[in-house]
Amino acid sequence: MIELVEYIAKALVDYPENVSVNQVEGEQSIILELKVDPEDMGKVIGKQGRIAKAIRTVVKAAAAKEGKRVVVEII
Repeated sequence: MIELVEYIAKALVDYPENVSVNQVEGEQSIILELKVDPEDMGKVIGKQGRIAKAIRTVVKAAAAKEGKRVVVEII
């Protein structure tokens, strides 16, 4: 999952070297914290959050295939 989020984010931003994904294990789910350069924040979120929602949808579909629940947070 981390690789998937990292790959998508690096394709969107101007500073791919500043992209990092941290995984936090919860009791019922896995939280992926996506950190990007402040200048790239708008590119990852998109207009009205559309790109962020699309990233979450793709990750949720991949996680469902493995029987897991994954939440993506953009920090």
